Amino acid sequence: MYETVLLPTDGSEVAAGAVDHAIDAARRHDATIHLLYVVDESVAQAAPGLAMGEINEQLRAEGERAIAELEEAIADAGIATETAIRVGAPAEEICRQVDETGADLVVVGSTGKRIVERERVGSVTDSVLRKANVPVLSVPRA
Repeated sequence: MYETVLLPTDGSEVAAGAVDHAIDAARRHDATIHLLYVVDESVAQAAPGLAMGEINEQLRAEGERAIAELEEAIADAGIATETAIRVGAPAEEICRQVDETGADLVVVGSTGKRIVERERVGSVTDSVLRKANVPVLSVPRA
């Protein structure tokens, strides 16, 4: 049923909590897991006085760390992985990644680390649930 599982992460504990669900789906269907981190452009734009390039570099480094940790856990489970880091609006980039990779399932934590931002502009998970053209498994905070 599933060949490609997309697992977006923002580096949070909640996002990491979705890993077991992605691994389970991948095992059951002999699927590959695609890990995705999105450097959220709005974060750099919301920090006046700081260089956008520096903030984006820090966010990219955070993304590389987050993906490396998850990739190791998934590899330990014997699941094939592919990784990507994108820049843009997280929900839009997640949906774009679904289209580009042919993902047929998205597994995402339902509460990330940017609580204040989520209240102001809406939840990434909620947006993905509304916009994605494939099933989305929303994993709540444990």
